[in-house]
Parts: sequence; structure tokens; C-alpha cells
Amino acid sequence: MKKIIVLLAVVGLLTLQGCTTSGSFEIAPVTTSEVFEVNASFTSSNNYSKTVTFNPTIYSTDTVLVYRLTSTQGADVWKLLPETHYFADGTLNFGYDFDYTNYDVKIYLMGSDLQTVADQYRFNQVLRIVIVPASFATSIDKNNFEAVMATLKMNETQIQKINL
Repeated sequence: MKKIIVLLAVVGLLTLQGCTTSGSFEIAPVTTSEVFEVNASFTSSNNYSKTVTFNPTIYSTDTVLVYRLTSTQGADVWKLLPETHYFADGTLNFGYDFDYTNYDVKIYLMGSDLQTVADQYRFNQVLRIVIVPASFATSIDKNNFEAVMATLKMNETQIQKINL
């Protein structure tokens, strides 16, 4: 029994030692959720992409979600990216995707001939960028924008509009 207690004590000390820097404990950063709204047009002059810079930068443990407003009939309909559109024969026509770092998020249009994508899909796209703290990342229904907002305890008045 004493050997088990000693073993647990050693494991505990090693675990705590990994959490220290210069003799002090590191505390996981407490983050807050943020939601940004941006209006973007995807053209050849901007390489069919828009980049939004985070100021200040986000934590590496945070997750970024991007939604596109797809309809406003009755209520706003937000679709989580990536979003893909296909031709009738099943081949890729175009799609929206994004990537992000701690410093920015790049939202872009992808496809083989982006100049032929209908204007309604290229111009004046309303996008929402949601920064989700790590503590919420696994317990959130990412496909439902309203559920994300409810889980993060945020409302429409807290959405920050960005003019690019």
C-alpha cells in the first residue's frame, strides 16, 4: 500500500512540475467569446478571398467558426463553412472555405472557374466569424449558429461589425 502512495506522490509531483515556469504556476488563459460580422465580395482582384485580422490575437486553444448568411426569408439562415456547391453531374462547381491562425482568418472561394460563379454567391456575402474558447469547443452544436450563440451566452447586439 505504501508503494502505491509513494508512486502516486511521485506522479503528482512530476505533473505539477510540468505546470511551472520559473517557480510559478501557469494558469490557462480565460478567454471570452467574440463574434464578428463582415461583408465580403470575392473577385479576381482580391484573389477570391478576404482576410480578417484578430486584434488582439486569439489563443492557440481557441476555435474559429465561420458562417455565411444563405437566406433571410422569415429568419436569417446561417450555414457553417466549408460550404460546397456542385453541378448537376456531381462535379464541384464552387465552395467557400477558410483557414485561420492566432492572428487572422482567411475566407475564400474555391472552384475551377470562379469567374463563372453567379454574382449572388460572389458579391456582398455576409459572414460571421465566431471565436470559441477551448472550454466550449467540444460541447457546442457548431452547425447551428443560434445554438452557438446561446451556448456562448451572446446576443445580436454583441456582434462586432467589421468594414473591410
